[in-house]
Amino acid sequence: MPQSAGGATDTFARAIGQKLSERWKHPVVIENRAGAAGVIGTEAVAKAPADGYTLLVTYEGSQAINPSLYEKLPFDSVRDFEPIATIAVTPFLLIVGPQTKANTLAEFLALARANPDKLNYGSAGNGSVNHLLGEMLKVEAEIRITHVPYKGAPQAISDVIGGHLDSAFASAPSVIASVQQGLVRALAVSSGQRVAIAPDTPTIAEGGVKNFDVNPWWGIFAPAGLSPSIVSKINSDVAEILQEPDFQELLAKQGAAPLASSPVQFRALLAKDIAKWAKAVKAAGIKMN
Repeated sequence: MPQSAGGATDTFARAIGQKLSERWKHPVVIENRAGAAGVIGTEAVAKAPADGYTLLVTYEGSQAINPSLYEKLPFDSVRDFEPIATIAVTPFLLIVGPQTKANTLAEFLALARANPDKLNYGSAGNGSVNHLLGEMLKVEAEIRITHVPYKGAPQAISDVIGGHLDSAFASAPSVIASVQQGLVRALAVSSGQRVAIAPDTPTIAEGGVKNFDVNPWWGIFAPAGLSPSIVSKINSDVAEILQEPDFQELLAKQGAAPLASSPVQFRALLAKDIAKWAKAVKAAGIKMN
């Protein structure tokens, strides 16, 4: 796993690993290889033997955003991996603080258009999902708002609450408590459909930005060349795990929802999202070394 211990990716990987271990009667070891926005751990799997004994559990960012974000990667996200199964998705909410005079997305967009470059939005840092969601909104809604990078999403959320920042995109789990307490207002959700964790919050598409649909995923990959029979076996086992009530409860606590897919569907999703994020990265004009 190319992320550090303690986050959602770690939680999902360990839960999946435990359940696969029980099914296979064979220990599944979770190894955290964090660093370089997921590049270090992802490269390790890309170069591992395609024998089914080494798998990658990762978040959309490392597979779909990094190809556009980095000038040169030591692997190809499509060519060097076999997509096996998606695990879950989690939406992001566009939030504003008490000082921002907008109660709906339409009002926020109107405010931004009337005051080019005056409104701002915070993110977890340059190249983060939070950052690129803002850039995507700027392009699709034809608005100009200023990006303010932070060293992590919690700091950005805190400054929205404190009135020091106009808005931010934040994952639903990280901000839903603040929404429910009335500390911030959720104007819209990034996914194409409304979500259970915030059922009264309309989608960005409902707010007038057509076809906006971003619902970042977690999934499992293997090194390219893995036997189709092994890919099919793991996919089938994961699909069954996603239907188990205790695993669905674990996802819900993280503000996520299960997402089952075939390997073919997962490959198509990856290709679609690489193209989608490439547009946002280009709009942002950022490149990482």
